Amino acid sequence: MHELRSRHGRRNSSRAAGTVALSLGLCLCAGQLVTASPAAAASTTPVIKVASTTTASAAAATVTPRLSAKANTRNLKWGSTLKVTAKVIDPRTGKIAKGTVRLQGYVGGKWRTWDTEKVKNQNGTVTLKYAPKNTYKVRTIFNGSGYKTVTTVKTTVKVRASGAKILAEAKKHKGALYKYGASGPKRFDCSGFTKYVYKKAAGKSLPHKANSQQSYGKKVAKSNKQIGDLIIFRNGSYGYHAGIYAGNGYIYDSPHTGARVGKHKIWNSNYVVRRLVA
Repeated sequence: MHELRSRHGRRNSSRAAGTVALSLGLCLCAGQLVTASPAAAASTTPVIKVASTTTASAAAATVTPRLSAKANTRNLKWGSTLKVTAKVIDPRTGKIAKGTVRLQGYVGGKWRTWDTEKVKNQNGTVTLKYAPKNTYKVRTIFNGSGYKTVTTVKTTVKVRASGAKILAEAKKHKGALYKYGASGPKRFDCSGFTKYVYKKAAGKSLPHKANSQQSYGKKVAKSNKQIGDLIIFRNGSYGYHAGIYAGNGYIYDSPHTGARVGKHKIWNSNYVVRRLVA
């Protein structure tokens, strides 16, 4: 800021000019334009920055799409696939809103994306798929250019134990050595193995004795046995060995001393089938 001085000015004139200049300087620092004189206004016009209205206008123009989603079930067998059909519509036109839809599950305190699909077809629908291993809260979320991000209300999908889950747990222990009286997790006898697997995979409690285990679960005909069913071999009516049906005439079991947990052929026709999970 330059002070304006008169060649022939007196002391009071100088002070007055200084006062005007100081006043002008303070006003400019506050972002205001003050005209002290035509000359001062011409030489000290400040550049005033105006906030851009582009962002605000774009935000005002953003459209909230209509997002709906429907799951094929809320009660899922372990190993089965959850299918969610989502639809996104632009409310201005009634036509599809182009963008991306994600299927998410709330896992470990965070929303995690399980599947992602782009909205392409004419009716605005997409199908998202995932096979959750546990019970979770799920939702769908949409993102698209020119649209607000929207989500569906979270809902709980329950995952219940199945024969596939029982068999998957049994397979994890393949190679574990037999040990009489052991019930895991590193050593097993036959009933100790079935006891451990059903508890771990389905929360089912069994006694540690093959003969006692044949009293648990639902009786199933041999011709209707399914993977994950409990197989009890008998001598007469006494149960002496236990295993888990693996399909195609095989079981997973812990056979005898010196052997390991593995997949073995059913060798005897004198056995009963018990189903502990649907």
